[in-house]
Amino acid sequence: MKIMQVEKTLVSTNRVREMGHRPLLVVKEKSGSASVAVDAVGCIPGDWVICVGSSAAREAAGSKDFPSDLTIIGIIDHWQES
Repeated sequence: MKIMQVEKTLVSTNRVREMGHRPLLVVKEKSGSASVAVDAVGCIPGDWVICVGSSAAREAAGSKDFPSDLTIIGIIDHWQES
């Protein structure tokens, strides 16, 4: 699991069918490296979130066959970046 911050929404109109209409968000680690994550919980830019990767990301997005390598599984209520 990783703690990341939602930076912005990523719009992608051409996707593989298995992705459906799940929202994609640009998230960044404290180090500043950005990634794209599937939003499974309903985040907005600025939220600090918990993300999972690998097979856990696919299951959290809804199916073992879902093509995701990073999925947001929770919004952190209180977090101060140190």
